[in-house]
Amino acid sequence: MPKYNNILVTGGAGFIGSHLVDALITKGFKVRVLDNLDKQIHPSGKLPAYFNRKAQFIKGDVVKTEDWRKALNKIDCVFHFASAVGVGQSMYEIEKYVRVNCLGTALFLDMLANKSHGVRKIIVAASMSSYGEGSYICSKCGIVRPDLRPQSQLKKRDWQVYCPECGIWVTPVPTKEEAKQNSNSIYAITKKNQEDMILTTGKTYGIPSVALRFFNVYGPRQSLSNPYNGVAAIFLSRIKNNKPPVINEDGFQTRDFIHITDVVSACIAAMEKSSGDYEVFNVGSGKPVTILEVAGVISRLLKSSIKPDITGKARKLDVRHCYADLKKIKKLLGWSPKIKLLEGFAGLIEWGKYEKARDKVDYALGELEKRGLR
Repeated sequence: MPKYNNILVTGGAGFIGSHLVDALITKGFKVRVLDNLDKQIHPSGKLPAYFNRKAQFIKGDVVKTEDWRKALNKIDCVFHFASAVGVGQSMYEIEKYVRVNCLGTALFLDMLANKSHGVRKIIVAASMSSYGEGSYICSKCGIVRPDLRPQSQLKKRDWQVYCPECGIWVTPVPTKEEAKQNSNSIYAITKKNQEDMILTTGKTYGIPSVALRFFNVYGPRQSLSNPYNGVAAIFLSRIKNNKPPVINEDGFQTRDFIHITDVVSACIAAMEKSSGDYEVFNVGSGKPVTILEVAGVISRLLKSSIKPDITGKARKLDVRHCYADLKKIKKLLGWSPKIKLLEGFAGLIEWGKYEKARDKVDYALGELEKRGLR
């Protein structure tokens, strides 16, 4: 088992990255974080109160070569998690997404190719969004991969997915890593680009690399005020404020929700086990959950009688079903999810109770930093 001493986590002040930082420090690693504290994620522009002070922090940007140079000094393992996130937003901030996700990754890899370094492993946060629609089975044609449903169909409130070969109804099945990536947003394209660049460069220069395709990650530290966050956080925020969760289509579309604790354990396994080198892995629960179920579980946990607002409207670029096939990650990394949905949502709700108090703490800490007192 390879041993790493100094680990860099880009985007390490964010939701997923900060949990990973905590786990790495607990395991005895020296951790450095490169993060630009983007105000969409960190409204105060300051480090959040939950950030682990045992980690070395560099405020910098992945689109700046000099920041990469500082961050990579004496590093032997990199978790590249810094990214511009959001499917819909990526379609009107195209330059930003390509610059941050593609150029930022290219600058990193360019340094590995042309400068002296000690990096011996790379793990990149990839995305299930690169699949587009998930996999389906047709009673006549077998496993198929439909494109996005056409707008003409959705205008008729026909939410079903049909076989692209014979046109009959199809049933969703788990999506395997080898499924074609039908990326249908700029965000998805850039995430596919990230994993392709890192795996290709890793193979070329003999640097073991792993791409982890995260499904719908949720849990504590997920901002409830960011409109581009996951559906669970958005529903929780609305119900807490006595507003109905807004559900598109009929509510029976499904997603694969994976708790942050399980995501972190998958990251650690990918780092520690050479059996996953140069591979792509799904990181999900492997269980589809309808959006209606999500609203119902959160309402029950909050003891709320608010009913969801089922709009019967379609949102562009939305897939109907996509959930993870976990056979590969179970076999090669020995990993499987542990946190059940009810337990995970209960923890998210507990975290959400103190959001305003945390915002005040973050503001106060920011003021101390301005005065050089922290």
